[in-house]
Amino acid sequence: MAANMKAVKLRIKSVQSTMQITKAMELVASSKLRRAKERSDTCRPYFRELHQTLVDIAEGNTEFSSVYAKKPSGEKCCYVVIAGDRGLAGGYNSNIFKCLEADTAGKDYVVLPVGKKAVEYFRHRNVEILTEDFAVVADISVADCFEIASLLCGEFRAGRFGHIELCYTEFISMLSQRSQVYPMLPLTDLESGKTEKKAVRNLILYEPDSTEVFDAIVPEYLGGLIYGGICDAVASELAARRNAMEAATSNAEDMIERLNLQYNRARQGSITQEITEIIAGAEGV
Repeated sequence: MAANMKAVKLRIKSVQSTMQITKAMELVASSKLRRAKERSDTCRPYFRELHQTLVDIAEGNTEFSSVYAKKPSGEKCCYVVIAGDRGLAGGYNSNIFKCLEADTAGKDYVVLPVGKKAVEYFRHRNVEILTEDFAVVADISVADCFEIASLLCGEFRAGRFGHIELCYTEFISMLSQRSQVYPMLPLTDLESGKTEKKAVRNLILYEPDSTEVFDAIVPEYLGGLIYGGICDAVASELAARRNAMEAATSNAEDMIERLNLQYNRARQGSITQEITEIIAGAEGV
């Protein structure tokens, strides 16, 4: 009985130590989440305005023709996959990989992983990786996003792949995040329907011409999309980690309560047994 009580007591101490860690991680994630959410909300208007500019140029010029807005010549696809650097975030990383697997079924593709977990995942599965220079998502800056965009545009123009997709986790709310694949290139839908307001838009002059202006904006737009995806992904990871650590802390509290009950029962049983032995010994005397 005494050995059982000691084991339960050690188990309680172990769970209490784990609960302290999960509680600390929950508080850290909560403190970082507000700033990450603000950054995500701030950067969205940037690439939305860039997208509208691309639409205006494409729709307002009858002689417009860009390699970024033509039907792709190849079926190979490049996925920019944004995952986390660490685990302990619930299903955050596994959900993004499941979403990617569903979208890449039967496709010929190459990946550009962002995040340590993404690099490990694709290395383990021997998937073709474009570059590993951006493996730590916590170190990615705006300049890095534009460098990624420049690399992707160069490979796209060279014909290495005909599609570029962004696979990331969209931040919806503190309790809801959604993994999705967002098409970035080619911008084939921009050349459709160039009739509305064409007369007004044709008054805009582009130097040297609309196609060169468009081609110069596309890498900026791509970099904005990638940066926006990273901001959303970081906020989603923090929210997922906060929720996971909150659930872990709650489970630890419940486990400690059950173990305390078990310990008290064992202690009560031990006391009862000792009293019974004393009474039996007295009666024997």
